[in-house]
Amino acid sequence: MAIKSFQGSRRDQQNTIETELTTVKDYMTTDLITFKPDQSLDEVIDSLIKHRISGGPVVNENNELIGVISESDCIKQISESRYYNMPVDNITVEKHMATNVETIDRNMNVFDAANKFVESKRRRFPIIENGKLIGQISQKDILKAALELKGHTWK
Repeated sequence: MAIKSFQGSRRDQQNTIETELTTVKDYMTTDLITFKPDQSLDEVIDSLIKHRISGGPVVNENNELIGVISESDCIKQISESRYYNMPVDNITVEKHMATNVETIDRNMNVFDAANKFVESKRRRFPIIENGKLIGQISQKDILKAALELKGHTWK
C-alpha cells in the first residue's frame, strides 16, 4: 500500500512563504525627489515636470517629513491666484503642502499596502524610520510588485 502525502507540493509551500515575505521595503523607492518648505511653487512645478512625478515629500533640514506637495496642490494655487488676480511669485511650498500625511510601515506586506491605497485614495505613502524619511511607495510600485508576484503566486 502506497503512502499518500496530504501536504501538497513543496513548490506551492515555497510560493506561499514568498508571498508572505514580500514587503513594502522590497519595492519602495529610496532615491527620492524631495522638497523643502521654503522652496517656491515654481521650483516644485519645474521639478514635477522634469522628473515626471505627481508629487513628493517635503522634509526639513534633518530629513524629517513635514508634509507632501502634489500637482493638485500646485494647480489649486495657480487657479486661486488667477481667480483673485494675485501674482504667483514668492509662494512657498510650506503654505500649500498637505501636512496631515499618512505613512506606511516598510515591513507591511505589499498586498496589505495595496489595500491601504484603495481605502485611502492616495497616490503615494512616505516611509519613516526613526523619525527620518527613508523611502516612499507609490501605486506604480505596487503594480510592479503584482506583476512580479503573478508568476509565482497567482494562477
